[in-house]
Amino acid sequence: MNQADLQALRAPLIVLLVVLLAGAAAIYYSDRLRAAARQQLAQQETQLKEARTRLQKSGDERDVIVRYRDAFRQLERAGFVGEEQRINWLDALRVANQQADLFGVDYEIGVQGSYRYAADLDPGQIALRQSEMRLRFRLLHEEDLMRFFATLGRQGGGIFSVNQCSLKRIDTGGVIRFQPNVDADCELSWITAKVAAGAAQKKP
Repeated sequence: MNQADLQALRAPLIVLLVVLLAGAAAIYYSDRLRAAARQQLAQQETQLKEARTRLQKSGDERDVIVRYRDAFRQLERAGFVGEEQRINWLDALRVANQQADLFGVDYEIGVQGSYRYAADLDPGQIALRQSEMRLRFRLLHEEDLMRFFATLGRQGGGIFSVNQCSLKRIDTGGVIRFQPNVDADCELSWITAKVAAGAAQKKP
């Protein structure tokens, strides 16, 4: 090849080089677009999976709510779920005293605190609380004690547990008539349940 031939091939070689560079650039750009598309597709698939999971979880939560709604409302009416209902407790004491034919009930209510056996029950996000009440009353005989607590439990004033009771016989001097013969001193706990602080704000 002489100088004239090389001069004639110069322009086609430049065009070929430009075409090769353009092709390489197009291939590189296409690979970048394909990688970005794959990444976007993976993100969309992840979002779709998360949306399906949230939908399924919301459906499961709805089923749980529907399944336990009546039982939950019953516990609300019983005074176990929600805030303390101290007025209802006192009304229940008054009615139980009347129905059990006692001689009056003296009471003291303490400050509300954590339920002492909550850790043993492992209630999760439910906060179990208790308020201790001390009762002093007089009985005709020992059997009136259990009858009183059974009557108190039927009043629907709340959920309670009897922690301890001490009974002491009263010296009546041998006089037999309708009068108190036993002093009772009891401690019981009124128990309530609430969703623990902050749990209600947590999102799945």
